[in-house]
Amino acid sequence: MATYESLIKIKGAVGDLVFYTLNGKNVVRKKSGFNKTAFKKDPSYEKVRQNSSEFGHCSKMGKIIRKSIDLYLKETGDTLLYQKFAKLMTEIKDLDTISEKGKRTVENGLKTEEGKKLLTTFQFGEIKNVALEVQRQDYTLRIKENAEAGKAIIITINLNSENYTVEKTEEDLILGQHQIAFKKYFSQDGFILYFIILKNENGEISRMGFV
Repeated sequence: MATYESLIKIKGAVGDLVFYTLNGKNVVRKKSGFNKTAFKKDPSYEKVRQNSSEFGHCSKMGKIIRKSIDLYLKETGDTLLYQKFAKLMTEIKDLDTISEKGKRTVENGLKTEEGKKLLTTFQFGEIKNVALEVQRQDYTLRIKENAEAGKAIIITINLNSENYTVEKTEEDLILGQHQIAFKKYFSQDGFILYFIILKNENGEISRMGFV
Protein backbone atom coordinates (compact mmCIF):
# COMPACT_ATOMS: atom_id res chain seq x y z
CA MET A 1 0.00 0.00 0.00
CA ALA A 2 1.28 3.46 -0.91
CA THR A 3 -0.05 7.02 -0.87
CA TYR A 4 0.04 9.37 -3.85
CA GLU A 5 -0.52 13.02 -4.68
CA SER A 6 -2.41 14.08 -7.78
CA LEU A 7 -4.76 16.81 -8.97
CA ILE A 8 -6.95 14.04 -10.36
CA LYS A 9 -8.80 12.00 -7.74
CA ILE A 10 -8.94 8.37 -8.82
CA LYS A 11 -11.22 5.81 -7.25
CA GLY A 12 -11.54 2.20 -8.31
CA ALA A 13 -9.38 -0.24 -10.24
CA VAL A 14 -6.99 0.56 -13.05
CA GLY A 15 -5.22 -2.52 -14.37
CA ASP A 16 -3.63 -4.29 -11.40
CA LEU A 17 -3.93 -1.22 -9.17
CA VAL A 18 -6.75 -0.17 -6.84
CA PHE A 19 -7.18 3.50 -5.88
CA TYR A 20 -9.17 4.64 -2.84
CA THR A 21 -9.21 7.10 0.07
CA LEU A 22 -8.15 6.04 3.57
CA ASN A 23 -8.17 8.45 6.53
CA GLY A 24 -8.22 11.41 4.16
CA LYS A 25 -5.23 10.20 2.12
CA ASN A 26 -5.13 8.92 -1.43
CA VAL A 27 -3.98 5.31 -1.34
CA VAL A 28 -3.02 2.86 -4.07
CA ARG A 29 -2.36 -0.87 -3.76
CA LYS A 30 -2.07 -3.91 -5.97
CA LYS A 31 -5.10 -6.11 -6.43
CA SER A 32 -5.26 -9.07 -4.12
CA GLY A 33 -4.37 -12.38 -5.69
CA PHE A 34 -6.85 -14.19 -3.43
CA ASN A 35 -9.53 -16.13 -5.26
CA LYS A 36 -12.43 -17.63 -3.28
CA THR A 37 -13.17 -20.30 -5.86
CA ALA A 38 -9.55 -21.38 -6.03
CA PHE A 39 -9.35 -21.43 -2.23
CA LYS A 40 -12.28 -23.86 -2.04
CA LYS A 41 -11.17 -26.20 -4.84
CA ASP A 42 -7.52 -25.72 -5.80
CA PRO A 43 -5.36 -28.59 -4.38
CA SER A 44 -2.56 -26.11 -3.69
CA TYR A 45 -4.76 -24.53 -1.00
CA GLU A 46 -5.51 -27.85 0.74
CA LYS A 47 -3.24 -27.26 3.73
CA VAL A 48 -4.57 -23.71 4.11
CA ARG A 49 -8.14 -25.05 4.06
CA GLN A 50 -7.27 -27.65 6.70
CA ASN A 51 -5.66 -25.08 8.98
CA SER A 52 -8.55 -22.66 8.49
CA SER A 53 -11.14 -25.31 9.33
CA GLU A 54 -9.36 -26.43 12.50
CA PHE A 55 -8.67 -22.84 13.58
CA GLY A 56 -12.37 -22.04 13.28
CA HIS A 57 -13.28 -25.13 15.30
CA CYS A 58 -10.85 -24.30 18.11
CA SER A 59 -12.01 -20.70 18.20
CA LYS A 60 -15.68 -21.71 18.53
CA MET A 61 -14.95 -24.38 21.16
CA GLY A 62 -12.87 -21.98 23.20
CA LYS A 63 -15.62 -19.37 23.03
CA ILE A 64 -18.47 -21.58 24.25
CA ILE A 65 -16.34 -23.04 27.04
CA ARG A 66 -15.21 -19.60 28.21
CA LYS A 67 -18.76 -18.25 28.12
CA SER A 68 -19.82 -21.11 30.42
CA ILE A 69 -17.44 -19.90 33.13
CA ASP A 70 -17.22 -16.22 32.15
CA LEU A 71 -18.57 -14.98 35.49
CA TYR A 72 -15.52 -16.43 37.25
CA LEU A 73 -12.99 -15.65 34.54
CA LYS A 74 -13.63 -11.95 35.16
CA GLU A 75 -12.03 -12.46 38.57
CA THR A 76 -8.68 -13.40 37.02
CA GLY A 77 -7.83 -9.93 35.75
CA ASP A 78 -5.83 -11.56 32.95
CA THR A 79 -6.19 -9.45 29.79
CA LEU A 80 -4.43 -12.12 27.73
CA LEU A 81 -6.64 -14.99 28.89
CA TYR A 82 -8.50 -15.16 25.56
CA GLN A 83 -5.28 -15.72 23.61
CA LYS A 84 -3.93 -18.21 26.15
CA PHE A 85 -7.12 -20.26 26.13
CA ALA A 86 -7.26 -20.23 22.32
CA LYS A 87 -3.70 -21.59 22.28
CA LEU A 88 -4.75 -24.29 24.77
CA MET A 89 -7.61 -25.39 22.49
CA THR A 90 -5.18 -25.68 19.57
CA GLU A 91 -2.69 -27.71 21.60
CA ILE A 92 -5.43 -30.10 22.72
CA LYS A 93 -6.81 -30.41 19.17
CA ASP A 94 -3.35 -31.33 17.91
CA LEU A 95 -3.47 -34.43 20.13
CA ASP A 96 -6.37 -35.86 18.09
CA THR A 97 -4.79 -38.82 16.28
CA ILE A 98 -8.15 -40.30 15.27
CA SER A 99 -9.23 -37.69 12.73
CA GLU A 100 -7.57 -36.65 9.48
CA LYS A 101 -5.91 -33.26 9.10
CA GLY A 102 -8.49 -30.53 8.77
CA LYS A 103 -11.03 -32.45 10.88
CA ARG A 104 -9.19 -32.81 14.19
CA THR A 105 -11.26 -31.79 17.23
CA VAL A 106 -10.82 -30.59 20.79
CA GLU A 107 -13.17 -33.34 21.96
CA ASN A 108 -10.97 -36.11 20.56
CA GLY A 109 -7.87 -34.40 21.91
CA LEU A 110 -9.40 -34.46 25.39
CA LYS A 111 -9.85 -38.22 25.16
CA THR A 112 -6.07 -38.56 25.49
CA GLU A 113 -4.28 -38.44 28.85
CA GLU A 114 -2.06 -35.63 27.63
CA GLY A 115 -5.07 -33.63 26.49
CA LYS A 116 -6.77 -34.03 29.86
CA LYS A 117 -3.58 -32.96 31.60
CA LEU A 118 -3.29 -29.82 29.46
CA LEU A 119 -6.82 -28.80 30.42
CA THR A 120 -6.64 -29.63 34.13
CA THR A 121 -3.28 -27.94 34.65
CA PHE A 122 -4.22 -24.75 32.78
CA GLN A 123 -3.98 -21.81 35.17
CA PHE A 124 -6.44 -18.94 34.96
CA GLY A 125 -4.45 -15.78 35.55
CA GLU A 126 -2.86 -15.58 38.97
CA ILE A 127 -5.48 -17.80 40.60
CA LYS A 128 -3.97 -21.13 41.62
CA ASN A 129 -5.17 -24.30 39.93
CA VAL A 130 -7.27 -26.91 41.75
CA ALA A 131 -5.99 -29.94 39.82
CA LEU A 132 -3.61 -30.96 42.62
CA GLU A 133 -6.28 -30.66 45.31
CA VAL A 134 -9.38 -32.19 43.73
CA GLN A 135 -10.03 -35.37 41.78
CA ARG A 136 -13.25 -36.56 40.11
CA GLN A 137 -14.24 -40.18 40.57
CA ASP A 138 -17.76 -41.59 40.43
CA TYR A 139 -19.34 -38.15 40.99
CA THR A 140 -17.20 -37.56 44.05
CA LEU A 141 -14.73 -34.81 44.86
CA ARG A 142 -11.72 -36.13 46.70
CA ILE A 143 -10.02 -33.36 48.62
CA LYS A 144 -6.30 -33.90 49.05
CA GLU A 145 -5.86 -30.75 51.11
CA ASN A 146 -8.14 -27.94 52.23
CA ALA A 147 -6.48 -25.28 50.05
CA GLU A 148 -7.87 -22.59 52.41
CA ALA A 149 -11.36 -23.18 51.04
CA GLY A 150 -14.63 -23.53 52.88
CA LYS A 151 -16.88 -23.74 49.86
CA ALA A 152 -16.72 -25.25 46.39
CA ILE A 153 -18.77 -24.56 43.30
CA ILE A 154 -18.85 -27.26 40.64
CA ILE A 155 -19.99 -26.34 37.14
CA THR A 156 -21.00 -29.26 34.93
CA ILE A 157 -20.67 -28.31 31.26
CA ASN A 158 -22.37 -30.38 28.56
CA LEU A 159 -20.90 -29.44 25.16
CA ASN A 160 -22.14 -30.09 21.64
CA SER A 161 -19.05 -29.83 19.44
CA GLU A 162 -21.04 -30.15 16.23
CA ASN A 163 -23.56 -27.35 16.78
CA TYR A 164 -21.33 -25.42 19.21
CA THR A 165 -24.01 -25.22 21.89
CA VAL A 166 -23.69 -25.77 25.61
CA GLU A 167 -25.78 -26.66 28.65
CA LYS A 168 -24.50 -26.15 32.17
CA THR A 169 -25.44 -26.46 35.82
CA GLU A 170 -23.88 -25.06 38.99
CA GLU A 171 -23.87 -26.75 42.37
CA ASP A 172 -22.63 -25.36 45.70
CA LEU A 173 -20.75 -27.77 47.94
CA ILE A 174 -19.61 -27.26 51.53
CA LEU A 175 -16.11 -28.55 52.18
CA GLY A 176 -14.72 -29.87 55.41
CA GLN A 177 -14.58 -33.57 54.65
CA HIS A 178 -12.30 -35.67 52.46
CA GLN A 179 -14.97 -36.94 50.10
CA ILE A 180 -17.99 -35.02 48.79
CA ALA A 181 -20.64 -36.35 46.40
CA PHE A 182 -22.07 -34.16 43.65
CA LYS A 183 -25.03 -34.63 41.34
CA LYS A 184 -25.09 -36.17 37.89
CA TYR A 185 -26.94 -33.86 35.51
CA PHE A 186 -26.11 -35.09 32.01
CA SER A 187 -25.48 -38.39 30.27
CA GLN A 188 -21.84 -39.40 30.41
CA ASP A 189 -22.11 -40.36 26.76
CA GLY A 190 -21.90 -36.65 25.98
CA PHE A 191 -18.98 -34.26 25.96
CA ILE A 192 -18.85 -33.33 29.67
CA LEU A 193 -16.42 -31.01 31.44
CA TYR A 194 -16.24 -30.15 35.14
CA PHE A 195 -15.00 -26.80 36.42
CA ILE A 196 -14.33 -26.19 40.12
CA ILE A 197 -14.19 -22.89 41.99
CA LEU A 198 -12.89 -22.93 45.57
CA LYS A 199 -13.73 -19.98 47.84
CA ASN A 200 -12.31 -19.04 51.22
CA GLU A 201 -14.32 -17.94 54.27
CA ASN A 202 -14.41 -14.37 52.95
CA GLY A 203 -16.07 -15.51 49.72
CA GLU A 204 -12.94 -14.85 47.66
CA ILE A 205 -11.82 -17.30 44.98
CA SER A 206 -8.72 -19.13 46.20
CA ARG A 207 -8.39 -21.66 43.39
CA MET A 208 -10.19 -22.75 40.25
CA GLY A 209 -9.78 -24.94 37.21
CA PHE A 210 -10.99 -27.98 35.28
CA VAL A 211 -10.91 -31.42 36.92
